[in-house]
Amino acid sequence: MKLSIYTGGFVQTNAYLVETPDGNFLIDAPEGVTRWITSKGVRVDDVLLTHQHYDHVTDAAALKATGARLHALEDYSKDLTLESAARGWGLPISVIPYEVDRKFDIGEPLVIAGKTIVLAHVPGHSTDSVTFYLADSGVLFSGDTLFAESIGRTDLPGGSTQQLLDGILTKLLTLPPETKVFPGHGPATSIGHETQQNPYLS
Repeated sequence: MKLSIYTGGFVQTNAYLVETPDGNFLIDAPEGVTRWITSKGVRVDDVLLTHQHYDHVTDAAALKATGARLHALEDYSKDLTLESAARGWGLPISVIPYEVDRKFDIGEPLVIAGKTIVLAHVPGHSTDSVTFYLADSGVLFSGDTLFAESIGRTDLPGGSTQQLLDGILTKLLTLPPETKVFPGHGPATSIGHETQQNPYLS
């Protein structure tokens, strides 16, 4: 498995390209990632959305136009992308609408490009937040649930600090401490480091 990281958009959102002998997939779709993928000469078969806040889905429609399948917990809506709320904030947020090809079944592992991915629904930052755990690679893609020594903000529509903390403690910190964590923003970390050093989780 080869892992490459792209960071783009005005809030510096991370996307992760996973390349395997059996295919390639992308975690999240921030602004500019389609151009980055094209410049690498790589075909992306599937895009897994950790959640649908605008900064993670700006390029979702563009990726779908290249032939990629979109996977998410829920169908596209302006509530999930925060486009509805942003109007009240006076922010010119606009996402090109897209159609989700496959909705996650949280109870079943997802097999993509020869990789088995264990899904966890961890709401609190957003109602549709999902994390992706690749046990054979020791990797967790945490979206905006868990960051290096921080957690996702919970003051947006559908947010809940208690719900987020409960989900992190019961579904993420139970993973092996050596698990590498790749979040939606900022640097990578590990489950062990966050268990010991994250001030929100002490």
